[in-house]
Amino acid sequence: MTKAPSPIHIIGGGLAGSEAAWQIASRGIPVIIHEMRGLRMTDAHKTDNLAELVCSNSFRSDDATSNAVGVLHAELRLAGSLIMAAADANQVPAGGALAVDREGFAEAVTARVMAHPLITVVREEITGLPPAEWNNVIIATGPLTAPALGEAIARENGADSLSFFDAIAPIVHRDSINMDVAWYQSRYDKVGPGGTGKDYINCPMDREQYEAFVNALMAGDKTVFKDWEHVPYFDGCLPIEVMAERGPETLRHGPMKPMGLTNAHNPGVKAYAVVQLRQDNALGTLYNMVGFQTKLKYGAQTEIFRMIPGLENAEFARLGGLHRNTYINSPVLLDMSLQLKSRPGLRFAGQITGCEGYVESSSIGLLAGRFSAAERLGEPLALPPVTSAFGALLNHITGGHLVSDDEPGKRSFQPMNINFGLFPELPPGAITRPDNGKRFRGKEKSAAKKQLVAERALEDCRAWLGLPPAQVRRDLEAGIPAE
Repeated sequence: MTKAPSPIHIIGGGLAGSEAAWQIASRGIPVIIHEMRGLRMTDAHKTDNLAELVCSNSFRSDDATSNAVGVLHAELRLAGSLIMAAADANQVPAGGALAVDREGFAEAVTARVMAHPLITVVREEITGLPPAEWNNVIIATGPLTAPALGEAIARENGADSLSFFDAIAPIVHRDSINMDVAWYQSRYDKVGPGGTGKDYINCPMDREQYEAFVNALMAGDKTVFKDWEHVPYFDGCLPIEVMAERGPETLRHGPMKPMGLTNAHNPGVKAYAVVQLRQDNALGTLYNMVGFQTKLKYGAQTEIFRMIPGLENAEFARLGGLHRNTYINSPVLLDMSLQLKSRPGLRFAGQITGCEGYVESSSIGLLAGRFSAAERLGEPLALPPVTSAFGALLNHITGGHLVSDDEPGKRSFQPMNINFGLFPELPPGAITRPDNGKRFRGKEKSAAKKQLVAERALEDCRAWLGLPPAQVRRDLEAGIPAE
């Protein structure tokens, strides 16, 4: 008689924890979820339901042909996601987005988890790292991790291992920057470790443009923090608009200083101020706006930041922010299977790993669950291909970022939503018209690229999951026999 495998423990019953539990139990392995709500509430939750949504009720775009979030939705469905099944069953009208009945969604997840014969939910607070006898554990406590557990995680991994708030600068897709206006150059052409002297993209402003920009920053609509999510300001992470309020010249003597930079397009004219963007990922597809962390609302950010010469048509992979968010320094602490390098058998999942968003959190929960199940069953770990949405997000969390050469030791890893900038580039010449083979231009090129990246992601995800290619599946459903 085959001995039943010992249980896998999951700390946290949010979206990531619930998804991880479902994936594990689906492999025939018992799971124990330790959830403190019902015993102790957070400042944001209202119920003791699993997978309660504390912010928006939107899972964002459901378009799997031209939107990275929609691609992630599709991959979750292919992988048998509990979270996506509950979302689809509780959908409410939202145009091209997938929005859900908030209470119905959480109740559906809770009911299915509680009804599963291999899942046990224990209402208790875990105040420290799990005991050694729990030899396969997932911590999925989210951005509102209880203080005692957060302190235990920090003690285990070092003081700089855990962040309790985000100071986020916007990130721009490289191919949306107008390089007829902007140019590559490091300040004073400095060649740092691994650098070339042309490591930044520079966007110049004259005096009139600078003054209009500063006025717009100060007048822009800003987020007001709730009492419980108060975020401290430090000199190293002041919001850009707070710096502007300190005087009209503050920014051009701070993050927008023009010194040491010569406009490659107009060398004889000195810029009054310069906005610098620094490469943000190893693929070179994303650039962050240096020193531009902000509490401006999203609509104000896109309007104001497109006033910057060279960014007039900028597409943002992520907008800026400053808010409470507990997350670990995953690229340093975790291996590719989301396992803590210093403690085998302990994995992290969800927003505490440094992903943003409901579906991103669920996806990392799904992967952590699958990895933990494979380990318990003695199976080899199969990582998702980096060309898939699963793989692109996992790669960002576990090492796709870059460390700043000019700021040694500075944390550069910050949370991110899924976006096409996290995917590897297509092969050269891939983006051509199917009718005549000529290259696309402008917006047509951007749309064609997204479609091709999405198609590649879903096909590669199917292969990873052991599913037939999409065309084979369509043929079989239509009654056409495979060759």
